[in-house]
Amino acid sequence: MVENKSKDNFITADGYHVPVLLKASVDGMNISSGDICVDVTFGGGGHSREILSRLGDKGRLYVFDQDEDAVNNITGDSRLVFIRSNFRYLKTFLKYHDVESVNSVLADLGVSSHHFDDDQRGFSFRFEEGDLDMRMNQQGSLTAAKVLNEYQEEDLANVLYLYGELKQSRQIASKVVAKRKEKAFRQIKDLLEILTPYTKGGKEKKILAQAFQALRIEVNQEMEALKEMLLQAKDVLHSGGRLSVITYHSLEDRLVKNFFKTGNFEGTVEQDFYGNVNTPFLLVNNKVIVPSDEEQAVNPRSRSAKLRIAEKK
Repeated sequence: MVENKSKDNFITADGYHVPVLLKASVDGMNISSGDICVDVTFGGGGHSREILSRLGDKGRLYVFDQDEDAVNNITGDSRLVFIRSNFRYLKTFLKYHDVESVNSVLADLGVSSHHFDDDQRGFSFRFEEGDLDMRMNQQGSLTAAKVLNEYQEEDLANVLYLYGELKQSRQIASKVVAKRKEKAFRQIKDLLEILTPYTKGGKEKKILAQAFQALRIEVNQEMEALKEMLLQAKDVLHSGGRLSVITYHSLEDRLVKNFFKTGNFEGTVEQDFYGNVNTPFLLVNNKVIVPSDEEQAVNPRSRSAKLRIAEKK
């Protein structure tokens, strides 16, 4: 695999993805040379390479990715074990490899630049001729086209509102249902025809991004998978182990923030007899970490990133 270094030392697997908040997120894992670590979002392998650089010969790194394209980014390092699976099966596959507990877990929840720049994957509204796919795991059966063509109007409206925070969700869902009676949704341009009337007033990119985000989250069941991964990460971490998570939108960040602070996803504070909050974690950074101006200039897609780090009690 070819590695590129920019003058600002931000590393990328060639043509795949620039790792976001690289030093801060891996620093947050507090790695010792003999640790067992997990990168649940391998992608281009940028974070994993940094983790490996801090591990000694006896250290191990288990990496997860459900996208078959990520296989091309595996290095020949014998300390790395690649698991082609969704990270929601974290405990199952660690147990398969006879790993009961680990020292640290890292998750970068962003969609790789590789996906946004692939005109056949359907993640970006820039490619009008592309298929409405949006599957991270291309063996999955649910696609964006299937959501648009088969979901009940109310269910589709809920997806657009809950995952895209679109105020016009009901109107858009109604238009989709009416349109699909004439012609099935297959290509990105079919969806753009519906969304265009709602993109006036300089909000074109924002509205389109929200709609595409909503469909992508639904297709990949991202919120459910995230919850399952966080719960399992808590279970597999040693006492004193670290969980380092990078989020990119408010839905993810709220879940992670609530889970770290209260031990649940609703943010419900439970206290003991003495008024201490019952949570399995100690916050490593009370204030969320965001990319520097320098990093944002080099990698504009990092602008919405937020890093939270917690240590298991």
